[in-house]
Amino acid sequence: MSPTVAPRDPAEAVGQPKKAATAAWIGSALEYYDFFIYGSAAALIFPKVFFDESDPATATLLSLATFGVAYAARPVGALFLGHVGDRVGRKKIMVFTLILMGLSTFLIGCLPTRHQVGTLAPVLLVLCRVLQGISAAGEQASANSMSLEHAPAHRRGFFTSFTLSGTQGGQLLATLVFLPVAALPEDQLLSWGWRVPFWLSVAVAVVGFVIRRKLDETPAFEQQAASEGVPKLPLVVLLREHWADVLRVIGGALIASVSTIFTVWALAYATSDAVGMSRSSMLWVGALANLVALAAIPLWATLSDRIGRRPVFLIGAAGSAVTMFLYLWAISTGNYPLTLLLGIVTFGVVYSAANGVWPSFYGEMFSTRVRLSGMAIGTQIGFAVAGFAVTFAAQIAGPDGTDWSSVALFTAALCVPPLIAALTARETHKVPTEDLGSRTPREAPRPEKVTA
Repeated sequence: MSPTVAPRDPAEAVGQPKKAATAAWIGSALEYYDFFIYGSAAALIFPKVFFDESDPATATLLSLATFGVAYAARPVGALFLGHVGDRVGRKKIMVFTLILMGLSTFLIGCLPTRHQVGTLAPVLLVLCRVLQGISAAGEQASANSMSLEHAPAHRRGFFTSFTLSGTQGGQLLATLVFLPVAALPEDQLLSWGWRVPFWLSVAVAVVGFVIRRKLDETPAFEQQAASEGVPKLPLVVLLREHWADVLRVIGGALIASVSTIFTVWALAYATSDAVGMSRSSMLWVGALANLVALAAIPLWATLSDRIGRRPVFLIGAAGSAVTMFLYLWAISTGNYPLTLLLGIVTFGVVYSAANGVWPSFYGEMFSTRVRLSGMAIGTQIGFAVAGFAVTFAAQIAGPDGTDWSSVALFTAALCVPPLIAALTARETHKVPTEDLGSRTPREAPRPEKVTA
């Protein structure tokens, strides 16, 4: 007879979905606060601090390439952290990734510059960026698995969306922190000002660590471990039983290219001499777009609990291909009000449809025993391409960096694989949590309404 899991206190079980969602939000906010302060710095500051200022175009290209380095490290981190997470549980990975991200980000703020140590400076920068990438590889997959497996079956979309709301919250926080920093006089900005946002990550890491240490492991994982046991080699099981879904997640994850191009390349383009918008004004575009996204993401996710994951994801993927073209065109005109409006529509509203639903959409493709591995490996391979999309965009834009239409077409092309992934995927929003990943899933009953 298989061992059973001891029942939990009902009051404690009721509160776990909210605790899991909160822990996912806080950790994701830290991860992507750290990730996006790096993106802002790579576009605005690092070309002058870590690379050769005598060739500004090459310095910018190299700086943007270091942004993509973390994405290259993420698939490697996903293989390791996905394996461990499906073996020992979601909670341990969530705590580990939080500590690693906070430490590596703080160290970036302590690095010597090129003027101080020469070529060693960019080498150390890349090393810290790799550590950030390894951390991010396990963060979203473990947080998504944790919140999905704690959530009521009919509200998985809503509760898992907190991970991505945290992403947007972290991006918003990063932008707001960078606004006063970017307004500093040039000499202060390049000497010490840029370091402050990296040092501040410690405070968020401490809060997230306290919350995550108190979180319970998920009932689904505990039941799997107690009844059938955990797989010795989750990757083998994943590729044997879910290889098609892994390919779908890789294709779907390319939608993140919209985010990286919006956040990094468009910022560099808008503040270049060719367009001439100020750093502060463009940072406000990102801040307000992320503020709108904080509201839009849970709304789109709630809609997916009603009508399904696929239609909402398709709206986000197809809509992003169109609106990114309009956004980059608006930047090219130098019209700031139009740029602000289209930036909010593109990133705050339309992209949020795909961004808010993918945690449940991808997670529901896999069974409990390989969910973390499937999400981590699939998303991080796709995200690796998305990370280097910024570098490709810089090359596509030509030597003077002004060919925005080619970048827009490139972004639209990267939205095609997500569309194909969604069109070929199963609809899972009504499948019970314990049946997810099954070839013959049942349909989850809606909870009965209690009448007085």
